[in-house]
Amino acid sequence: MQEIKIFDATLRDGSHAIAHQYTEGNIRDYCLAMDGAGMDAIVVGHGNGLGASSLQVGLSLLPDSKMLQVARENLKQTKLAAFMMPGYGTIRDDLIPAVELGVDVFKVGCHCTETNITRQHIEFLAGKGKEVYGVMMMYHLADRNTLLEQALQLESYGAQGVILMDSAGASTPEMVSDTVALLAGKLKCRIGFHAHNNLGLAVANTYTAIRSGASIIDGTIRGFGAGAGNCQLEAIVALLKKEGIPCKADLYTMMDASEEYVSKWWKDDRGLDDINIVNGMAGVFSGFRRHVENAASCFGVDARDILMELGRRKAVAGQEDMIVGIAKELQDAKKSVRNKQ
Repeated sequence: MQEIKIFDATLRDGSHAIAHQYTEGNIRDYCLAMDGAGMDAIVVGHGNGLGASSLQVGLSLLPDSKMLQVARENLKQTKLAAFMMPGYGTIRDDLIPAVELGVDVFKVGCHCTETNITRQHIEFLAGKGKEVYGVMMMYHLADRNTLLEQALQLESYGAQGVILMDSAGASTPEMVSDTVALLAGKLKCRIGFHAHNNLGLAVANTYTAIRSGASIIDGTIRGFGAGAGNCQLEAIVALLKKEGIPCKADLYTMMDASEEYVSKWWKDDRGLDDINIVNGMAGVFSGFRRHVENAASCFGVDARDILMELGRRKAVAGQEDMIVGIAKELQDAKKSVRNKQ
């Protein structure tokens, strides 16, 4: 089995958990603590990626350029990575500046059936000699053959790996095993897995992915991330070491960073509460949580009902405006029932 690569998304996916309010000090301290801990790359930026800071999905405290600059200055042994989704970011406004700031690794994400929109971005980055990966988000919404077709497209554009993102935490180990095994058997590039923990399976699903042929783990320290959080890197690394699977991560350094920094940032870590679990059942993008809770409070409706309706409509990242509309519909339905009684 080839050595497992680890992409640490704590300073990217973890941004969701603190409403995108990472400070310069947070980024500096974390990078200094984790540099040399055996991560292949540390991903930095807004939770939704380069160019995503906005009123619709949340404003970052710092611009992308400042976050990347601070990280670049404090990472000497570890590659700096950035994430981008076409539609939020562009080549001119976001990728070129990131390249000039010294970003080493790029992950270009899209909905799992729309990989064609990443072509120009991946080809541009590959042409610049950058390490670039295609990320297929909300992969649970497509069948395996469709996912294979889409993954082959990413590989043809020059992606050095394809990462399946379980954006809703809706996967079962069987789904993971079947999908990863198919892709690993047909693609020449690496396969990765990015888990969310809405059904309590993030570590198990990541381990299953590795056993099925994946060689990239995309997770966070302490599981710090959107909704129920991600695959906890300390836990999966401990499991890899226990099972003798090659991995260069320094477990104690990761644990120290978790206790010293991440534990203090995640003040509302509630484990698997009802919202997280229903989010996984509904198969909804984990980054919707705060927006759903705000709309539920504003319109006096149940956040779980909003999530289930979002799932029925197959909402994806970027469709946050749908949340308010659904909350209003639920409120109107509630009033109608009351009026008839």
